[in-house]
Amino acid sequence: MNFFLLMAAASSTLIGLSFVVITLAAERRPEHSAKIPIYITPPFIGYSAVLFLAALLIFPNHTRFTAALSMWVVGGIGLVYSGSFLVRPGVWKSYFEQHDFIAYAAIPFAAYGAVIWGGVLTYYDPTNGLTLVAVGMLCLLANAIRNSWAIAVGVVSRPSGSEDSK
Repeated sequence: MNFFLLMAAASSTLIGLSFVVITLAAERRPEHSAKIPIYITPPFIGYSAVLFLAALLIFPNHTRFTAALSMWVVGGIGLVYSGSFLVRPGVWKSYFEQHDFIAYAAIPFAAYGAVIWGGVLTYYDPTNGLTLVAVGMLCLLANAIRNSWAIAVGVVSRPSGSEDSK
């Protein structure tokens, strides 16, 4: 239970910091404000998924089925969302670099898959299933932190109003 409380606190704090990054990006580089949703939405979804899953798993009186169902629902929604980046035509053109695409789509897809698989495993073996869900949640959180850091560095590393060289 302490793990899920920690994950909820971390993700909710990072959601708040994401709004600061959005504000800085919009003020500092208004010519790129159309790209802000492309880059900030995946980390925000990752933080929100971790927060929502942690809140669901802290909920009292779960049975194995309801705990597993919570994991399946959150993992399934995340899998569909991140999977849409993998199959949607033209999405590659929205990102500057291939490693951006991997960090924004492929890694979350694998993490949501781990959450779903952990839900399946939780139904039969709660200890190992919850461990796999925790790994998926940590991957989502770490990847979202990496993506938010890349956004923040990109915003502050270029002078205000400068054009992108790419």
